Amino acid sequence: MLLTAPPGSPYHRLGRTARHRWWQPIVGTVALVVSAVVVLCLLFGVAAVVAELTNRPYDADGLPTFGPIPDAALLIASLALLLPLLFGAAWLVQRRPAGTLSSVLGRLRWNWLGRCLLVATPLIIVMLFGADLLLGLTGESSVLAPADTWVGGPEFAAGLLMVLLLVPFQAAAEEYAFRGWLLQAVGAYLRSPWPAIALQAVLFAAAHGWGTVWGFLDLAFMGALFGWLTVRTGGLEAAIALHVVNNLTAFTLAAAFGGLSADETMADAPWQLVLVDVLALSAYALVVDRMAARRGLATVVPPDLVVAVPGGPSAPTGTELKRPEVGVESRGW
Repeated sequence: MLLTAPPGSPYHRLGRTARHRWWQPIVGTVALVVSAVVVLCLLFGVAAVVAELTNRPYDADGLPTFGPIPDAALLIASLALLLPLLFGAAWLVQRRPAGTLSSVLGRLRWNWLGRCLLVATPLIIVMLFGADLLLGLTGESSVLAPADTWVGGPEFAAGLLMVLLLVPFQAAAEEYAFRGWLLQAVGAYLRSPWPAIALQAVLFAAAHGWGTVWGFLDLAFMGALFGWLTVRTGGLEAAIALHVVNNLTAFTLAAAFGGLSADETMADAPWQLVLVDVLALSAYALVVDRMAARRGLATVVPPDLVVAVPGGPSAPTGTELKRPEVGVESRGW
């Protein structure tokens, strides 16, 4: 039998159900790390076998190479595969519905996600042009017109197809890992969301590697703002929307100008890009927060959601999660 958190629980406390035990977030995190390593070994092991059979070369790190698009697809897919592992940890270890990683309603609120996408898309476009303008004024290379040349129609079409199929899942997986699992793992112990927000933000920045100080600070700010917005709106939708649009834009440009094999990430961002990014992220958070308030979006667990749901042989038959769109609101923290 799976249980949800008590009524009035905010997002970061969704892992603290009546079945909660102190060891569950720790065991779940260890299980996630171990299972992720196993999946990565299997994935790249299969790639190595295929490389041997097809006489593919190896790069400086000892990894097989199949070309820019397949190599990028392999790396992106390795992150996207975290999604089922995260859902499994919530279900098997904490004995709660996997959907409670998504929102206080126990599911992804698709209508709200769509509204956030409508805000995120024009914002990312404005951010790109703003960053490009500032880089040009300070004598740096352009974001929209990189030094690399156009790859051509067929190669771009293949790269774009890969990006559209895989990148949304990769971006969502990062949100479920950092703003989902980690936020709720720490939140299972602490009532205040701030320690959980701070910890996952630092780990999110560190996970992207070390490039420049500006890049690290930008990623940490992004992680903290996404964490705040997740708790504030009661779900991952706002963070997923901006993350997906941002990554789709970045990978589409990379596919167009031969940058899929580049090692640079946001961790290598210069101060000009960071400045524009911080302003754009802040504007997005303010707009989405006001939208959520006007819609009366559920930000805590509503009373009629706290029921047992089918999760195994012991679960009672016929019990279902009720999923209202509007719930009790708590925005004081």
